[in-house]
Amino acid sequence: MRTPPRAATSGFVALVATLAIQVYTSLTATAPAVLAPVLASDFGIAPSWIGVFIGLLYVGAMVASLAGSELVGRFGGIRVSQLCVALCAVGMVTLTVLPSGAFALFVVTALVMGLGYGPITVASSEVLARTTPPARMALTFSIKQTGVPAGAAIAGAVMPGLAIAFGWRGAFVAIAALGVVVAASAEPVRRTLDLRQHGRGPFTLRTVGAPLLLVMREPGLRALALTGLCYSAVQVSITTFLVVYLTEALGWSLVAAGFALAVVTIAAVPGRIVWGLVADRTRRALPVLAMLGMLSALCGLAFAFAQPSWPAFAILPLAALYGFTAIGWNGVQISEVARRAPAGAAAYATGGASFVTFSGVMVGPMVFGGLAALFGSYRSSFVLCAATSALAAALLVRHLRTPRGQPPSGGN
Repeated sequence: MRTPPRAATSGFVALVATLAIQVYTSLTATAPAVLAPVLASDFGIAPSWIGVFIGLLYVGAMVASLAGSELVGRFGGIRVSQLCVALCAVGMVTLTVLPSGAFALFVVTALVMGLGYGPITVASSEVLARTTPPARMALTFSIKQTGVPAGAAIAGAVMPGLAIAFGWRGAFVAIAALGVVVAASAEPVRRTLDLRQHGRGPFTLRTVGAPLLLVMREPGLRALALTGLCYSAVQVSITTFLVVYLTEALGWSLVAAGFALAVVTIAAVPGRIVWGLVADRTRRALPVLAMLGMLSALCGLAFAFAQPSWPAFAILPLAALYGFTAIGWNGVQISEVARRAPAGAAAYATGGASFVTFSGVMVGPMVFGGLAALFGSYRSSFVLCAATSALAAALLVRHLRTPRGQPPSGGN
């Protein structure tokens, strides 16, 4: 059955708009991690404390992802996305004017940026679920989610050079200015794509918590949400600490380490597209996600035992494979959440699953950095990443072996 021309055009416009917004918000979330050594020196903290900043950013994202479901219904997905871009840009500018030692304001800035980052997936999922044919759901969502590694790749490739040329503050101001352009560019398509639901009830704690209750009630959505928790913890730990690990443990320069991060994140772009295609063609999203977990675990172990004597031509292909697998899961997982959601509830299901996923993003860098501080080495942290990926893969396999309509033993 052919997609009507108008629907196909609307779907393409929706994908382009949501992809551009995703790239920008990912860039802002990754930029502090890329410049962690420089920021840490200026603020008088250890580089591992940047993991706390990233973790706090995702605390804000967790809360905002739940509220985002209700906000999207009231104002529309693109309008909410524009507000998110503005919050991320404000956070970037705020970091540039903070005085050294202003740790409390440092924390507040992380939370504000998280409020901007959190609803992006919820907003885009609502728009894409309405405009995408079911047969192309995994691929379309995966293409949109390439914006996450693409934004991180841009940060890894561009931020060190900008910081050298203009200082890290000048680099952050430039990124904030780009946010104005992104938000303004989405305005022409907003009226076409936004769907506002009039006559909604009051905005209460119950409406905010409804997406999480929906996900926890349904075993399939619950398994996908927990998988997102584990995989996101690994993904963000990699993008947050890879530069620090390569510079401190393996003796790489900041520019070379930034390039390695770019390799990881660039490899995730075709990875997400490939895994989205595989999931659509096979219609077996859960086995695809389980396989990704096992491959990611093997890459984590390889990084844990990497040595300074290893040449770049050995590390960089390993980094590419890590990005292809450990950061290639997101589009398949989100599209499957939207597919399993009740009719008209894609935003709610995505909001609840995103809340659980962001909890992994929040905890991951904190645990990774804490373990590195405890043992004086980042190697133990990469072992933990491998174990976390393997655990999530095992959870999916267990869910696949559970007969439909029957919860796993010990479940509700």
